[in-house]
Amino acid sequence: MKSTVVEIPFLNLGLSFIPVFLLFIVFYFWDLKWKSLVYATARMLSQLLLIGYFLIFIFELKNVFWTFLIVLTMLVISAWIALYSIHEQRTKKIMHCILSMLLGAFPVLILVTAVVIPSEFEWYRPSFLIPLTGMVFSNSMNTIGIAAERFRTEVKNNENYKEARRSALSAALIPQINSFFAVGLVALPGMMTGQILSGVDPLIAVRYQIVVMTMVMGGGGLSAAVFLTLSSPREKTV
Repeated sequence: MKSTVVEIPFLNLGLSFIPVFLLFIVFYFWDLKWKSLVYATARMLSQLLLIGYFLIFIFELKNVFWTFLIVLTMLVISAWIALYSIHEQRTKKIMHCILSMLLGAFPVLILVTAVVIPSEFEWYRPSFLIPLTGMVFSNSMNTIGIAAERFRTEVKNNENYKEARRSALSAALIPQINSFFAVGLVALPGMMTGQILSGVDPLIAVRYQIVVMTMVMGGGGLSAAVFLTLSSPREKTV
């Protein structure tokens, strides 16, 4: 199949915000935190526009130092955001979270980029490494966040450490396990859909999607497991 990418006109891009506007109306009339939705939407838009221009600059540099500096920055930011669910403990837990992602997500990322996916270029080139880093770190961020919140709740309810840890990891992986069940039957994941829309052979897109799904499941699950292991069994409030 011939690979082609259709550019989305700005007018069409604006139309994509209609569902969000309708949701905003629901938030407003239901007395939900509509300002948070507006703020989140504004941040999403500004951050994506900024990162688009920034990545153009980084991709042209092709400098391994800047590539790994960006990966390190992504690691720290994702670790900080992961602890939002227990924000009062962020300072205390931030090094645990960073270490968890270094031991859980980072080795999975290196395995995929350096071994699993063949490339005629260096595995650490920014246009290859940075997008995959975003996938595995963002998922690990979510699993740690869910695990941390669930673990705190279980401990506050006087659950023993092992049972609290087990429940927390199980809850953290519900979204990923559900996506494993649903993929191909209910949904075509984002990366696979994007590749198909750009003209990539569906069977090739499937292989890449399998790699991505095992990467985010393994990286996220292992990161959460390490984080929970580092959590003290003597803690009464996390």
